[in-house]
Amino acid sequence: MIVKSAQFVKSAVGADHYPDTPCGEVAFIGRSNVGKSTLINGLLGRRSLVRTSRTPGRTQTINFFLINDAFFLVDLPGYGFAKAPREVRKQWEPMIRGYLSRRSQLKAVILLLDIRRIPNEEDIRMLDWLEEYTVPTIPVLTKVDKVGHGERSAQMDRISRITALSREAFSCFSSVTREGREDIWDRIENALG
Repeated sequence: MIVKSAQFVKSAVGADHYPDTPCGEVAFIGRSNVGKSTLINGLLGRRSLVRTSRTPGRTQTINFFLINDAFFLVDLPGYGFAKAPREVRKQWEPMIRGYLSRRSQLKAVILLLDIRRIPNEEDIRMLDWLEEYTVPTIPVLTKVDKVGHGERSAQMDRISRITALSREAFSCFSSVTREGREDIWDRIENALG
């Protein structure tokens, strides 16, 4: 994918604030601090289009980024541990579920999992939601440069077993080496049709 243009369009907390456009959308979701913003910036070849932070929970709205004037990449709030007020965190589940269940433009969700962590109850719940709403899912293992080759293989086996997804279902991504960038773009393009 050649990214000619990428621009932030708007933030939304509900359907009445989503962009009114027929363009297809691919959304990104994962545990807080899994590297969502870093992955999106890496795919786009930008350093800071999507704000990154060492503090979990910075993304508190649904953020829409228009790519090549043709489709949207959508940054959803992270789940799990987040340094956000409790009242804000309580709003995330209905916000995310509403988007996943009702957005007809949604073509796929990229579910990010940190290769160094075993998927927890929230990760499995997210997979269940995506299956419930019949949203095509692209699972991506992030931070693969932080583990050795042998450890990577063992972790992929564990994650595959816990999620009940085949090893082949996963793409691997490193923001340092850019490993996986083309593979993820191929999968995004296939999802968008």
